[in-house]
Amino acid sequence: MENHRGKGLSFAKRIYRPRIIGLGIGGISVFAALYPLSMPHWIWALLLFHGLIWPHLAYQLSSRSTFPYQAERRNVLYDSLLGGFWAASMQFNPLPAVTILSMMAMNNVAAGGLRLFLRGSLAQGVGVLLSWALLGANFSNQINPWQIYACLPMLILYPLAVGMVCYQLAITLSKHKRALSALSRTDSLTGLLNHGSWKDLLHIKFHKCQQQQIEASIALIDIDHFKAINDTYGHIIGDAVLRHLSSELRRNLRHDDLAGRYGGDEFCVILPRMSHQQAADIMERLRQVFNQYQHPDVSELKVSLSIGLAAFDTGFKDPASWLNAADKALYLAKNSGRNRIASNGGKAHVSRTQPV
Repeated sequence: MENHRGKGLSFAKRIYRPRIIGLGIGGISVFAALYPLSMPHWIWALLLFHGLIWPHLAYQLSSRSTFPYQAERRNVLYDSLLGGFWAASMQFNPLPAVTILSMMAMNNVAAGGLRLFLRGSLAQGVGVLLSWALLGANFSNQINPWQIYACLPMLILYPLAVGMVCYQLAITLSKHKRALSALSRTDSLTGLLNHGSWKDLLHIKFHKCQQQQIEASIALIDIDHFKAINDTYGHIIGDAVLRHLSSELRRNLRHDDLAGRYGGDEFCVILPRMSHQQAADIMERLRQVFNQYQHPDVSELKVSLSIGLAAFDTGFKDPASWLNAADKALYLAKNSGRNRIASNGGKAHVSRTQPV
């Protein structure tokens, strides 16, 4: 409910300024066409109301409505109805009438697409019939120079106002699209790349290593006994441990290293342009730093990492082979006592501290 109301208010705000400009300068065109005709006094009062008061009243009606979006769409139809009324009242004087009707048609399309355009056209027809019922059906094809000049502001300024609104809307949509794209690529809990995004980048890095013959390593990181942490201390504490590891990854890695959450308690890192020994040193530093974590509410909590490290090898057939090597290394680290690093290539790179 609140979300729909917020969207409706945003819609009303987008239309508010173009309506002020359009009806204000549109009133000049209507006045120029009506002035030579013999019109009753209430017509001039209605023109003043429509051009100067209605834009603000319409915004108040929509912004205070329980359903602002529907209220504003009704306001747009009222605009169309009065547009048809003015076109018929000025006896369909060609230039002013076409200017008014076409500008309102453009506004309807911009505000609600083809559906609102059709409904607006119907409302314009009702306005024409209303004018004929009150003032009679007359037609005039005479245009004097000052009527032409009176239409110029409408022809120039109103499309500019609508164009600016559309441009601002496009910029806003572009920002939202980038934000949604970022959300679709990241894990909501840790803020790191999610499983799918990380694997997509693994394919890119694998082919780059093949083509350019550069060094790189993959690290698969597992939090030791994480299920026991959740079972003993609860998922809130477990989530805090996951967020802490993600923070340490950001703090200890370079800006172009790619870290992601691979699974529940398993993380993954791609370390491009780095020797295997350098990668092992970084992972060892991460392991030691994480081993010192202390939760402020659970002083007895102890955490550690098992890490599997795999350097890129030209013998790998595909990215899955590279990832599988890191997975085997992780399996070796976990089965060698945990709280340690193991590397692909047959030898276990055991941690420099005692396992937990």
